[in-house]
Amino acid sequence: MKRKITNPLEMFQLLEKSNCKRCGEKTCLAFASAVVMGKRKLQECPQLSPEIVAQFSAEPDYRQGNEPGSEYIEKLKSEITRIDLAAAAARVGASFSEGILTLKILGKDYSVDSKGNIYADIHINPWIVVPFLNYILYGQGLPVAHKWVSLRELKQGRAQYQMFQRQCEEPMKRVADSYPDLFNDIVEVFRGKKVSKHLDSDISIVLYPLPKVPIMICYWLADDGLDSNLQVFFDETADRNLATESVFTLGTGLATMFKKFAMRHGVAA
Repeated sequence: MKRKITNPLEMFQLLEKSNCKRCGEKTCLAFASAVVMGKRKLQECPQLSPEIVAQFSAEPDYRQGNEPGSEYIEKLKSEITRIDLAAAAARVGASFSEGILTLKILGKDYSVDSKGNIYADIHINPWIVVPFLNYILYGQGLPVAHKWVSLRELKQGRAQYQMFQRQCEEPMKRVADSYPDLFNDIVEVFRGKKVSKHLDSDISIVLYPLPKVPIMICYWLADDGLDSNLQVFFDETADRNLATESVFTLGTGLATMFKKFAMRHGVAA
């Protein structure tokens, strides 16, 4: 039987650490993170011997939302049927009425009943469903601290940060570069709020994909030969109100949604 590995750093120790890039990832650590998240296979590393591959495998941490497929979503729905939804609503900042828990996601109602049925005012995407259900099941319900940190500062976030940059921050920056109305749309369509400029950014906007998991997007315009920049920050409580893997999923899902929104307006990003 293969020994299962759930930690990117432990997976990293199996690799040659030469950053040869032959697997298609920029670094061995990025590859290790992708394997643990179920997005790559260990045997895709050209440097590993078949003997090593035969001994080890990665198992996604399903409590943290690494596999947002239909089978995993059904598993979460099943877990919902076994908890006290009224107590969960009080814990996570949701409302509860007639057996249905409802909370706001980007200003829209998102609900689940005691049988795990989901109702929403917006399209039900895996990148929303998985964090939504994990938030209800496992979120501690801590009050927002209003202290902003990057994903790499959250628990187990450092090993995933390079991938987060590629799948969230860089795509989001390309949208912002090509679609100047993006931030106005975030405010008007997704109930975002412009706030005091963070780290001397030109634009800082906070939005709430979940009641106790705010996200801050900071954008720096190109200036004096310097390229533009975009960074995403989370409240320091994010990894306790929502596991870091689901925080990751929220960020990358937002980047995809913004890109599609820009494309609808005739802007390629």
